[in-house]
Amino acid sequence: MGFFSGVSRLIFDVGILSWDVLLTLSNLVRRNRRIGHVTPEGHPGYGGHWPEYRPPKETDSRCSCPALNAMANHGIISRSGREISFVEIGYHIRATYNFSSTFCSFVPHFAARMLKRSYSEDTFDLEELDLHNAIEHDGSLSRLDSALERKQSTKHVPFIEELLAAATGKDKNGDTVITTRDLSRMLGKRRAVARAVNKEFSLSLFHKIFGSTNAATLVTVFGGRVDHLHSFLHHEQLPEGWESRIRQPHGLTLMTFNKTILGVELGVREQDWAEAAREAAERHTAPA
Repeated sequence: MGFFSGVSRLIFDVGILSWDVLLTLSNLVRRNRRIGHVTPEGHPGYGGHWPEYRPPKETDSRCSCPALNAMANHGIISRSGREISFVEIGYHIRATYNFSSTFCSFVPHFAARMLKRSYSEDTFDLEELDLHNAIEHDGSLSRLDSALERKQSTKHVPFIEELLAAATGKDKNGDTVITTRDLSRMLGKRRAVARAVNKEFSLSLFHKIFGSTNAATLVTVFGGRVDHLHSFLHHEQLPEGWESRIRQPHGLTLMTFNKTILGVELGVREQDWAEAAREAAERHTAPA
């Protein structure tokens, strides 16, 4: 059973990657979606009009991913964050953020494998995605490590404020934006400080890439705009009038996304923050 399951998984992954290459090439020759028409007609958010935002109730399920939490807060997926279909979540991610069909198939399949569920038949609650060192990882830009904060849906406001304040770029309209270099710099600091204060800290290469993937969405989906990211990161809310900055007709493919992800990860210089890490460790161990 395990052998055939492994072969099936390999065939699926190869098929997804092959299709992703074709979509990437097609994106190069087809016209981008028009501004104001990135979100498909008939889907929540078309024309920048998002469903009513409601903060989660105490009994609702949320996770460490602001993008999924925002969809629940707007009722694009179950507002409770519970009993979400793996099949349907891919469709809603694609329509809301304009990721490619390959990305939106690969990620829910990966989550189903992680949770040992059937992709086609089962459901999940958002909080179940926060298995430590599965997708959730140490060194996040918006959360304390799980050893310090068990509930990973809890945002750490000082991290978010520091990240937004670190923006050094400007877009063509003069808006302040976070750049990939800014993201690399802040990831380096977060990893260095987390390593110093969290005795259980761990971060494999796999999870470093996940961290850079999460960071890269801030520049690909939101164009790095600080005013939009303030709403998204602090409140997990999609700003009224907002639409994804990804305008490719087939959405952001895995191949194209990987260029940004690698750009962020290769720019991380954890060693540059040795002094900040030492000071943080001293504060963390100092008697109250």
